[in-house]
Amino acid sequence: MCVKGLYFFTVLSGLAASGVLQVSGMRVYTSGDVEAVNGTDVRLKCTFQTSAPINANSLTISWSFRPLVPGREESVFHYQQRPYPPVEGIFRKRVAWAGDIMGRDASIIIRQVKFTYNGTYICQVKNPPDVHGTVGEIRLRVVTTASFSELLMLALAIGGGITAVVILLVIIVSCRRCKKRRQRQLEGNEEAPCKERKDPTAW
Repeated sequence: MCVKGLYFFTVLSGLAASGVLQVSGMRVYTSGDVEAVNGTDVRLKCTFQTSAPINANSLTISWSFRPLVPGREESVFHYQQRPYPPVEGIFRKRVAWAGDIMGRDASIIIRQVKFTYNGTYICQVKNPPDVHGTVGEIRLRVVTTASFSELLMLALAIGGGITAVVILLVIIVSCRRCKKRRQRQLEGNEEAPCKERKDPTAW
């Protein structure tokens, strides 16, 4: 019996070492650092991977907030079968669900951010029996105006859109001109034989 037990243990150890037997816990991914202009809406992106099939009845998502000033964490949002926005606190009527559990998305939107929202937001997902694993953290920084990089990206996006519209208009105008030119050429070719028959010098 001891020999069999030792053999069984050796086989299990070998399988675990080779990666055949692996238990992966819940993995949560967030965007890290996020910057938002005071008074605007911001999306806090949180996605997850689970080793267990998603159970819509038991999966839970919890968002909490840790302010810059040392203090206790505050509940921001909770999801279990349906969204549960906070009914009190600084986030009351300020948080909206923006995720899709079947798409492994646990994101939320915070509306009209204020400077008091500066701090760390923690996203935790549990999908029994997969309840252990990492949590996601997002450090939100509320600023007065957008940073130069964000303004540059916005300018590039607007410029790119305008350029695309201009190119499209040029193509449309060129196609119409080509079509009219072809029609004129066809009409000219049809009128030429008629003029030849009416020419009095031909008789």
